[in-house]
Amino acid sequence: MALRTLCRDCLHDAPGPALRCTACGSPRLISHPERDTLSIAHVDCDAFYASVEKRDDPSLGDKPVIIGGGRRGVVATCCYVARTYGVRSAMPMFKALEACPDAVVIKPDMAKYVAVGRQVRSLMLALTPQVEPISIDEAFLDLGGTERLHRASPAATLAAFARRVETEIGITISVGLSYAKFLAKIASDMDKPRGFSVLGRAEAVAFLAGKPVTMLPGVGKAAAERLAGAGIRRIGDLADTATETLFATLGKDGPRLQRLSRGIDERTISPDHETRSVSSETTFDTDIADHEALEPILWRMAERTAARLRKADLAGRTVILKLKGADFRLITRSRQLHEPTQLAKRLYDEARALLLAEPTGTRYRLLGVGVADLGPGAGADHGDLADTDTPRVAAVERAIEKLRERFGSEAVIKGVGLGRATVPHPPGDMPTSRKR
Repeated sequence: MALRTLCRDCLHDAPGPALRCTACGSPRLISHPERDTLSIAHVDCDAFYASVEKRDDPSLGDKPVIIGGGRRGVVATCCYVARTYGVRSAMPMFKALEACPDAVVIKPDMAKYVAVGRQVRSLMLALTPQVEPISIDEAFLDLGGTERLHRASPAATLAAFARRVETEIGITISVGLSYAKFLAKIASDMDKPRGFSVLGRAEAVAFLAGKPVTMLPGVGKAAAERLAGAGIRRIGDLADTATETLFATLGKDGPRLQRLSRGIDERTISPDHETRSVSSETTFDTDIADHEALEPILWRMAERTAARLRKADLAGRTVILKLKGADFRLITRSRQLHEPTQLAKRLYDEARALLLAEPTGTRYRLLGVGVADLGPGAGADHGDLADTDTPRVAAVERAIEKLRERFGSEAVIKGVGLGRATVPHPPGDMPTSRKR
């Protein structure tokens, strides 16, 4: 197929290679031998939270912007200007402000970000029903078979989509296009922000060979250390290693990673995406060691998590307590229930028991309550002949929720939530996590 060059700004498509668009002069071009034969894309919103804030407040334009809590919190995300100072997501706020003292710090507005994320998702679904959300600001898309519908190749359709997101929603995205999911994800990171990168079949193995093994999905610090112990540091090393050696090093994950190292990824786009867990967490302004002072905060996190479960019509069987010490060491504890729940009281009771089992005197900077092993909400909190209290508690919590919807979140506060510890607005309070 003859090489063509597509302009990402005016969408002019011309034969042959070019340095600038022959129609508008833009250098933002897509030119690749396999451009019109690839259909798997990864779309990622650029510095999403910060981009939304800059869109809504033009005075922030060229300023470094950090989204997160107070000095005791962590960085949820930051704009690209702040990143030039070394600021990164999950960095403690005091370190971020040491690196970039002139940054504008904004507390997260999750309701606003979710609304914008839904706008972007709606535009994705106008391209194809094969959309697999990964988080609030990224997703995989399969545009195979959409050429007749859009009268354009997937690459041209995605370029038009990126332009539409900018003009209609006011934020920017980066696109990766390939024949496999993990390669599309890698490609979307190659030219941020406002990027559009293509990784084809002919170049995939050579491109991967010199990259660190941590670029592959599922290779974290521990797996990388085990691979390094076997002399495997680059993806090319992984591709050339005997399968038996990889199995001995990483178990059944070894052969999977070797297939990826050779550019093989059989996973398909899965629009029906199952939620793995629902949680709420908060970072304190000062460390707290007193269990009694932590209990009202625990209750508020249980209430928030329960409300999210009911809103999503989900229930969970495993309660998770999350704690982060003053030394940033993360602790998670869990306990399984005999039936699924979406009640704040049951979440609180189980999480409190887990909290009280922890050593006294430990100072904590973060606390969270989550639920896993999820299922439909209809299967929750029925009680039985020996448990007549659960249906009553469920009715009370639903009534309180309706009052709060009508009169505000502080309209009804249960006694356990009126402790002497102040519950800050949760900079780490994130939406439900999802399978990747």
